[in-house]
Amino acid sequence: MDPATVGDNRRRAVEWLLAGDPAIRWQTLDSLVDAPAADVDTARAAVTTEGWGARLLAHQDPEGTWAQGLYSPKWVSTTYTMLLLRELGLPADDPQAHHACAVLLDSAVGPQSRGGIGWASETCITGLVLSILSAFEFDDDRLERFVDHLLGEQMDDGGWNCRYRRGAHHASMNTTILALEALVRYERHRAEKTGRQAALREAQLRGREFLLVHHLYRSHRTGEVIQRNYVRFAFPPQWHFDVLRGLDYFRDAGADRDPRLVDGIDLVRSKRGSDGRWTLEHRYKARDWFQMETVGRPSRWNTLRALRVLDWWENPAS
Repeated sequence: MDPATVGDNRRRAVEWLLAGDPAIRWQTLDSLVDAPAADVDTARAAVTTEGWGARLLAHQDPEGTWAQGLYSPKWVSTTYTMLLLRELGLPADDPQAHHACAVLLDSAVGPQSRGGIGWASETCITGLVLSILSAFEFDDDRLERFVDHLLGEQMDDGGWNCRYRRGAHHASMNTTILALEALVRYERHRAEKTGRQAALREAQLRGREFLLVHHLYRSHRTGEVIQRNYVRFAFPPQWHFDVLRGLDYFRDAGADRDPRLVDGIDLVRSKRGSDGRWTLEHRYKARDWFQMETVGRPSRWNTLRALRVLDWWENPAS
């Protein structure tokens, strides 16, 4: 496809994104249009009152939970609903989100005098909960227990695996992306206050190296695709890794454009349709509050994420 056609398709795709849900609109303004900060903030505020964000908030229980559960049922429990609200970009100071953060933290950690992180001590769940608490800027010293757990569970190969303490010898792409997303959000939220920047950055460098050794989705031994779902772009990805999610983390973290990411970038490019959009390739099935998009149809979520990843890759000066 010639560059002029690619440019025309991109402009049409961006217009299509701007006509979508407030969660898509504000992120498009922020990442793809370079709109004034005031316009981005106004658009983001609408996530609370309109569309998908408002619909999710309406399902919150009086106790601050969703579906009266912390981690289950999937995908409607408090953890997974908050994870989706994080992806929608619900403003960090939203009072309903802070109510849920308090419930998650109190239920896992309990009073300051109690040690451990309770039901959230499985490494995947630790990553999910820490990323939520950090994204919504919930400022509490008990978050340090989640950070301590993640740093202590990092494996020799640089990644993480929920089965590490049960004999796993190789990290998991799924667990690793959850840990990395949590650490970069925590770094922005509290690292300067706690003085943990160096440890957090070192852990992320090692975690990124684990993903890079695998070119995001290939066996480091055979070069074969590790799992089919790694090359199918789903939204929401829940606890699952895929190439687009991995690249979006590298972009968000401001990581180096390592040559070993080229395989993943080429995969993203190959999935762009003739209209400049990407489809929703897969959905992880369980209960949900509602379906945002249809498998096999053009996806605003995948188009938004793919375009901002390619912009990051193709514009080193940005």
